[in-house]
Amino acid sequence: MKKCYRMAACTAALALAAACEYVDHSGEMVPEEAVPASLSLERVARMLSAIPVETAHVREVHDAVSSSSVNGYDEEYTMADLFRQPGAGVGDLRTKGAEVREYSHPLRDLIREYVTASPATRAGSGTASPMSPEAYLEALQSSDIQIYWPYSDAWDGTAFPVITFDPADGSEVNTGYVLTVGPDGRRQVEEVLVDEKMAQERPVWVVNRNDDSEFASLEMLRREDPDWGTAGGDLIVGTKAAGEESIRTLILKSFTANRNFDPWFAGASEFFVKCGSVENFKAKTEADLLLYTPSVTDFMIVVKRSQVGSPVPFNAVLISQWTDQLSTCAFMIHEDDGGTWTAWNCKIEGKMQSKTTGIDISIPFRSRDDIVWRGQLTSKYFEHYDDVKGHFGDVDITFALQKR
Repeated sequence: MKKCYRMAACTAALALAAACEYVDHSGEMVPEEAVPASLSLERVARMLSAIPVETAHVREVHDAVSSSSVNGYDEEYTMADLFRQPGAGVGDLRTKGAEVREYSHPLRDLIREYVTASPATRAGSGTASPMSPEAYLEALQSSDIQIYWPYSDAWDGTAFPVITFDPADGSEVNTGYVLTVGPDGRRQVEEVLVDEKMAQERPVWVVNRNDDSEFASLEMLRREDPDWGTAGGDLIVGTKAAGEESIRTLILKSFTANRNFDPWFAGASEFFVKCGSVENFKAKTEADLLLYTPSVTDFMIVVKRSQVGSPVPFNAVLISQWTDQLSTCAFMIHEDDGGTWTAWNCKIEGKMQSKTTGIDISIPFRSRDDIVWRGQLTSKYFEHYDDVKGHFGDVDITFALQKR
């Protein structure tokens, strides 16, 4: 979930492992009960179900989650965007020329009116330290709470959502709130049980917490740097000067997630793909090694629940200049679950005349992340399985080693 960056080599080196791994997450989870009662997911879901939402407000949320999806994120509408720029998806406020939508009475106004008018909804009502409506609205806007709308592309443009929340306990079923209108025209909120099957069949808004908006998606990286290539296309941007030797470019062509890694209330799977290497490695002597700095290509791939099991084309450049002297790269996939920062310290190999030399590199990840796969991949592997789908833990990847 982070932009591509360059790293200095680390001195520590560990043996490489190519397997799913267990990480002890005990003591790192922040329990929902530790969050202020006014900002609990359940309370926010109840508030959203109580305000007089109209079709225009549902369309606003749909505009936002659709824009987030186009920007390479999940189908999500953060409270920060809801208050700052109604209808804006994740990434819009960082994109030059992004569409600015106007709504006559946006959802933020409904929330403000409801919180201000109803003392029972004021933050902390009934607790020892109640908050003013103004403080509550500010806290809500500054929080990581969002509306997640799975399978939003199936919305018919008229149906109203069932509103639920992430129970954060691994459950696949939870209480939801649905608006009904009786024969007398009175609006009522009824409780129902919500599961993923319901979300596939009718609109469901899940109040959950955002964990990907701070990172640059692959789509956002492409907009900033054309060298990342065009998604799904055959062209990978690159140049070769006259008289220059041909170089090979390692490309991740497509990515298939074969399962979901989190309960559906938590949303899509956010995969970090990280490739450690030395670009354009041509060292001839020990002294030449000082001229090269290992690098890590690092980007996020969001796989929506509707995309699980289907190849998603990417055509993202992992190593732009793979020379004949570079023997291996370090490759890692992990699914984001947060935690404290740690690192995988490993080695990549290169040939220096008749000798093989090991180069230390460190690849960061977080302690609660699911390690999908990590290990050493060789140039022979990429040559033999060029444009052939390979299995890496619970994902399938197609690489291509293209000559320029």
